[in-house]
Amino acid sequence: MRVRYFAWLRARIGRAEEEIPLPPEVGDVAALLDWLVGRGGSYEAALANRGAIRVAVNKEYVGFSHPLAEGDEVALFPPVTGG
Repeated sequence: MRVRYFAWLRARIGRAEEEIPLPPEVGDVAALLDWLVGRGGSYEAALANRGAIRVAVNKEYVGFSHPLAEGDEVALFPPVTGG
């Protein structure tokens, strides 16, 4: 699966995207976030506050309970505000 990071998430994690095989224990977005946080370091710091993270899977906004499959593109980004 491809995981893409945007805005301050990209800056804190230190990369724009990465390809990872879907871990067997990851069945939905929440489990993916748990798995990424479990990597520690910059992932843990950037993804600790779930309230500050929005998710799209295959370019569709989804909730944390959305199921994931091998080959999905997951985009993680902060909430968008107007101005």
